[in-house]
Amino acid sequence: MPAGKSSQEFVPIKEIRDGVVVLKDGTLRVAIMASSLNIALKSEDEQRAILLQFQSFLNSLDFSVQIFIQSRKLDIRPYLALLEERQKEQESDLMRVQVAEYIEFIKKFIETTNIMTKTFFVIVPYSPFKVTGEGKMLSKFFPTKKKESVQETETFEEHRTQLEQRASVVKQGLASAGIRTIDLGTEELVELFYKIFNPGELEKPLSVSAQKNQKNTEQKKFSV
Repeated sequence: MPAGKSSQEFVPIKEIRDGVVVLKDGTLRVAIMASSLNIALKSEDEQRAILLQFQSFLNSLDFSVQIFIQSRKLDIRPYLALLEERQKEQESDLMRVQVAEYIEFIKKFIETTNIMTKTFFVIVPYSPFKVTGEGKMLSKFFPTKKKESVQETETFEEHRTQLEQRASVVKQGLASAGIRTIDLGTEELVELFYKIFNPGELEKPLSVSAQKNQKNTEQKKFSV
């Protein structure tokens, strides 16, 4: 009976390098975080203009893109930790009591209501391979040897440039529809995929440093 496969064998990612996701088949991906747009608050003319602009953007692409929506239960722990810090800073006994009551209200509200948060991503692909009719690759982009030659590094940079050009086209098209974007770097990509493949980690208590990092990340989103 064959031995069971490790969980890593089912993960399609080979490495994350310089803000680029390298899959095991050698193709590349970049992830762009996109802001939401409440089209229901727009007038009919504005809605029509936005939809036509977005349609024009999609029709202008000569490559495929993937729109990924991540829906998760809102992690309120960083906010509660911030409130507890503010409570300690209050000089008035009345204010400390009011903040404490507010904290208890938030905790009870979260226990009875599932508040979801949605994050939007656009995945831009690039394939440096040419494939034959039999589905075999004509060239290998990432060899299995440990050390990478200067030529291979230059090849990666060349393909990354092509991928970044595609990403730039996508960002410009989204901006024309009123959608703001942020490029995900290596650290953000590692965190994103870690949470995807380890959903149970979200339920574990956050350390003080992790709470501060999450707070800083939220503040940087789509800041001007």
